[in-house]
Order: sequence, then C-alpha cells, then structure tokens
Amino acid sequence: MKGTQILTAAALPAMLAACVQVSAPEKPIEINLNINIRQEVVVRLQQDVRDLIKENPGVF
Repeated sequence: MKGTQILTAAALPAMLAACVQVSAPEKPIEINLNINIRQEVVVRLQQDVRDLIKENPGVF
C-alpha cells in the first residue's frame, strides 16, 4: 500500500503541471473609454447658479 501511495504522490505533480503558452494577440488591445461627463457639467452649472444667486439676491 505504501508503494502505491509513494508512486501516486510522485506522479501527482507531473499530472498537475500544465503547459502554459504566452503569445501576443493578433489584434491590438482596444480600451474603450466611453465616459459620461454630463454629471460633472451639471454639478458645475449648479454651483455657478448658486454663486450667481448669492451675488445677486434681488434678481431672483
């Protein structure tokens, strides 16, 4: 029984070892930066309006 366990223990790493190949892709890597900047613009406009109201309270 021990001989079988030793053989199994010795063969296990060989069975688990895999061939790993690293190669460059055929197409270039494309990173799509589709970013929505609307929120930043709205926040800036809201801050500008607050400042305008503070500077001219009688107009509004």
